[in-house]
Amino acid sequence: MKTRSIAVIGLGHVGAHVAYSLAVQGIADELLLIDANEQKAVSECQDLRDSVAYLPHRVNVNVGGFSDLKDCDLIINSVGKIDLLIANNDRLDEMDFTIHAVNGYVDKIRKSGFDGVLINITNPCDIVTRQLALGLDLPRGRVFGTGTGLDTSRLLSALSMQTGVDHKSITAYMMGEHGAQQFAPWSCVSFAGMPLEELAKRDERFRFDHDEMRKTAIGGGWVTFKGKNCTEYGIATTAARMASVVLHDERRIMPASMELNGEYGETGLFAGVPCLIGKNGVEQVIELPLTDAERATFHECCDGIRHNMEHLKDIV
Repeated sequence: MKTRSIAVIGLGHVGAHVAYSLAVQGIADELLLIDANEQKAVSECQDLRDSVAYLPHRVNVNVGGFSDLKDCDLIINSVGKIDLLIANNDRLDEMDFTIHAVNGYVDKIRKSGFDGVLINITNPCDIVTRQLALGLDLPRGRVFGTGTGLDTSRLLSALSMQTGVDHKSITAYMMGEHGAQQFAPWSCVSFAGMPLEELAKRDERFRFDHDEMRKTAIGGGWVTFKGKNCTEYGIATTAARMASVVLHDERRIMPASMELNGEYGETGLFAGVPCLIGKNGVEQVIELPLTDAERATFHECCDGIRHNMEHLKDIV
């Protein structure tokens, strides 16, 4: 049986919880931990080894370096400096740090001979994911980001609370920029196949302020951040779920930050869209039948991402 090997780069609040989620769920047989602070990696490794001793499955956890990535099936990139968000609650405030950090090691990943799938968590997710994809030069789809994946889970939770329908019976997505400009295409929201619009005609539970619901999905992360100056469990579970989908070739449709090459009339950037994910990463971008107004909103989101990408010119 093939050993499933995953590397986690960056062991802050999120990276450490990603590693723990991968271990406790038995998603990986081997975990490789990489951090600029070697003692942090050693400490997290010891803590994880202590935790897996009582699990029903075996997980080998080790500290490593970029040269060890060649034999990994998957990398989760979670380098960041979340303290930079305290002042303005704006993911772009991390950009100077994260782009500089990624530029410092992306070539090391490539030179290691890594030929797997990379999932990026680091913010600003759409821009950093693109930077990693350009640096690694892997086949299209092998590098993608969590993007609006966690925001979609918040939307599903909010819809479940509003309607009383279990979130597993709801199909809905957040799309566009992983940030304040993202949106929910309400025309594509359905409950076990029944369109939201049709249900709203029959039941007041399905009649609610769409914009307020969107704000709830976007703002949930900042509710978490306000009391603990970080987010951990939700994004870690999102990344771990995506890793499992790749390693088990589930071919599941999930929202992710993916390169657009003509889909939705956009190209040259990464944005949050529904994607078919399997062993090769993102294997297809799913194009939803957006209304004209929703398509215009999506283009506005992409224009916002392009505007933010302009700042890359100022980062050495």
